[in-house]
Amino acid sequence: MSIDDYLAGLAGPLREIGEKLTPIIAAALPGATGAIWHGHPVWGWGARPGQQPVCLVKAYGSYVTFGLWRGQEIADGSGRLVPGARAMAAVKLRDVADIDPALFTDWLRAAAELEEA
Repeated sequence: MSIDDYLAGLAGPLREIGEKLTPIIAAALPGATGAIWHGHPVWGWGARPGQQPVCLVKAYGSYVTFGLWRGQEIADGSGRLVPGARAMAAVKLRDVADIDPALFTDWLRAAAELEEA
């Protein structure tokens, strides 16, 4: 299954969120590998995303989670990133209006810098 296949299988509003997120991720993480890992899209460095994952997109019944593996290490003045397991942090997206392209790009670039360090 490809990321496009994953998105195509989502219900309308969730698919719209995913379709708005993926180009933001691709632009902010040039050279990252995007693939389905553990059933949902993951982007990272290396031959496969699981080697050095940076972010994920995972759909649930009424929202899409946009998560960053080292999100707790990112300065987030917006307060939108919610800490999760280990160093992860994520935001729940219920509508395309919840996506702030400039903010998400900043988060992704910060996440990429952490992986390059």
